[in-house]
Amino acid sequence: MSDDDTTTMDDDESREQGVEFGEFEETMEEIDYPIDHDELVEQHGDAELELSGETTTLEEVLSPLEDNDQTYQDAGSLETMVMNMVSDEAIGREGYSDRGDEAQGAEDAEQESF
Repeated sequence: MSDDDTTTMDDDESREQGVEFGEFEETMEEIDYPIDHDELVEQHGDAELELSGETTTLEEVLSPLEDNDQTYQDAGSLETMVMNMVSDEAIGREGYSDRGDEAQGAEDAEQESF
C-alpha cells in the first residue's frame, strides 16, 4: 500500500457525516476527560474542522451552544456534540447521493453476472 492510499484511508476515517475532523480526530482521543466546555474551547477552540469544503474552528461550531456548563465525558460525547451543532451546510447538497439509485445498482449487478 502506498502512502497515498494510507492518506486517503485516514481522511475517510476522520470524515463523519460531512464533517472532516482532520488532526483533531486524534486530539479528541488524547484529551483528559471529563472536560468542561470552557476549558475545551480555551485549549482546542482553534482546532480546524472542514464542513463541506469550508474550514471552520471547533470554537465556531460550538459557539451556538447555550449551555456553557456542558461537560464532555469522553471523545464520543464531544464528537456527538459537534455533529449536533453543525448546520445542514456540512452535509452538502441536501437530498443528493453519489451512490446512485439502488434499483439501478441491482440491475447493473445482474447484467454484470451474465
